[in-house]
Amino acid sequence: MERTLRGWPSFPEELPDFDTEASPPGPRELFLAWLDEAGEHVLAPHAVTLSTVDADGTPDARVVILKDVEGDTWAVATSSESPKGVQLAKNPFAALTFFWPGRGRQVRLRGPVELAAPEVSAADFTARPPASRVEAFIGRQSQVLEDPADLDRAAGEARRWVEENPDVAPETWTRYLVTPSEVEFWQASHDRRHKRLRYRREKDIWVKERLWP
Repeated sequence: MERTLRGWPSFPEELPDFDTEASPPGPRELFLAWLDEAGEHVLAPHAVTLSTVDADGTPDARVVILKDVEGDTWAVATSSESPKGVQLAKNPFAALTFFWPGRGRQVRLRGPVELAAPEVSAADFTARPPASRVEAFIGRQSQVLEDPADLDRAAGEARRWVEENPDVAPETWTRYLVTPSEVEFWQASHDRRHKRLRYRREKDIWVKERLWP
């Protein structure tokens, strides 16, 4: 049966306004305002698509959780041995994409990536829920799983380790800090005249530019 994709609604009937002229000088304040607003309406507003490139220059993307916005950096975390960790080690640049369809809003940013201090990464790990710490200690992310029983055994071993060492973080656990050179805010409109506002960094200042839809 042929699917009709065009018939599905994209956004709710009522959409928030976006006064680009009243936007703050830098993107951080506006992003946090949009994030808080999204949190009142949608699930997982802090979920973000992290895009990287592999050694061959092929794009790769996956959804992760935003850890924090610290000054001019957006923080995410993962194992340095994961595919995304390996990719960031070879090419320390990334893009982050937030999409809140329930509000018709999208935020895109991209820029260089740095590693947080080891003690910061360790604190990030120990603050995770126990099940999340167990998952991280299992390791082998994205490797082929030949037998589901292997996962059960590895999870049991990791669970025991976490219970016996609740304050220990794996050396591979890393918080990555994205310092954007560009941040774009996109507000949908039912008349298709979407509003787009880009912040572009020039040395130590942000330049605001309204973009065509």
